Amino acid sequence: MKGAAIPAVAIMPSPLFLWRFKAILFLLWGLCCCKIGWDSVMRMSADLRDLFLYEAFLYYNPLLLVALMIWLWGVNLWVFAQSSVNYAKVFDLAQTHLSHREIWRCATWLTLIVPTSMTAYLYLYSHGEVSLAASQPVLLYAILLMILFSPFDMFYISSRFYFLRTVWRIILPLQAITFPDFFLADIFTSMSKVFSDLERSVCRMVNRQVATIAWFEADSICGSHSIAIPLALVFPYLCRFFQCLRQYKDTKEKTCLLNALKYSTAVPVIFLSALKYHVFPEQWVSFYRPLWLISSVINSLYSFYWDIKRDWDLSILTRIFMFKNPSIWTNLLYGQNWVFYWVLGSNLVLRCTWTYKLSAHLRHNYLTVFAIAALEILRRWQWVFFRVENEWNKMTAKQNLEMSSDMPSEGDRLLDSSNNHTV
Repeated sequence: MKGAAIPAVAIMPSPLFLWRFKAILFLLWGLCCCKIGWDSVMRMSADLRDLFLYEAFLYYNPLLLVALMIWLWGVNLWVFAQSSVNYAKVFDLAQTHLSHREIWRCATWLTLIVPTSMTAYLYLYSHGEVSLAASQPVLLYAILLMILFSPFDMFYISSRFYFLRTVWRIILPLQAITFPDFFLADIFTSMSKVFSDLERSVCRMVNRQVATIAWFEADSICGSHSIAIPLALVFPYLCRFFQCLRQYKDTKEKTCLLNALKYSTAVPVIFLSALKYHVFPEQWVSFYRPLWLISSVINSLYSFYWDIKRDWDLSILTRIFMFKNPSIWTNLLYGQNWVFYWVLGSNLVLRCTWTYKLSAHLRHNYLTVFAIAALEILRRWQWVFFRVENEWNKMTAKQNLEMSSDMPSEGDRLLDSSNNHTV
């Protein structure tokens, strides 16, 4: 009709267009951070450059590794959602648990703010604003802690409290150990380097040594010879050790003691390495270093054996990649022999290289240690697939056994029918 109002139609961009737009913005942001950070480092004198990078890397590399772990955990959840593994039931999660998309959203924000803070630190320090530069990592850590412990109904409060409650149960295993308890504790053992660097960073922040060279003295309270370094490295293994003892107390299964023995083999690796800074060089070369090498081999091979024999069920390996809706990933991964050999080979190699990271006397090459720590997180991400699948298979087998035991047998049904028959 003439004169009738034509309703306005809102034109919404397609999801693909939005995704590409965000990816372009993310790429531009990354290039800007790299350019500003590189120019800032090049402004410094060559003799201070490496020392300055080592300090900046210490504050931010643990958070980058945490971001990597969150990204990969989102991939785990995506694969579980595509397969028949009910991960929500395995971890006893509420219906409001985070999906893989929400996990990736958290990882995206962390990936954005950590390099941004690091870029600001490099820029301010290289331009003489030392006090402002020193405030950057302090502000970042304070903001992340406030978000994590915030009591307000924001930033996924139920998931945050579930995580904090599980961490508390790991630190104090005074109750029966559940699957989420030892699963998260196992992940923490792969992030022991993260805890060690966090301890070093907080130590320098508390003692006001950020953006200074006061910590450069190895024997200072925050120096590289501090006893707190091996203590932070060994803490996740001790938590897992006491969990195994608690499980043995509850179940009386001897495998719990064998598992506790596995985690105890990491203790000599860590403390023998730390002894290098507290004994004479001749003693280290002739006595302590051979002991460290032997303990490293024992820890690596024992851990590898336990992964293959106990944590995984190789008879059903790669079944997790049999998706509900077949895709290219199903054809590439499901039932393929190369996946079997890759899992075994990569797990063995990375178990051995992980010992490098546990050794305090090898920490000076921070880029190599960071790369090995990232590879260990990738190994743990690979481990998660088969560990969760194995637990889900145990749960379904137990349920099927209970259902079959509740059903009357053929003989019982015949006996009942004969008792009910009247002559």
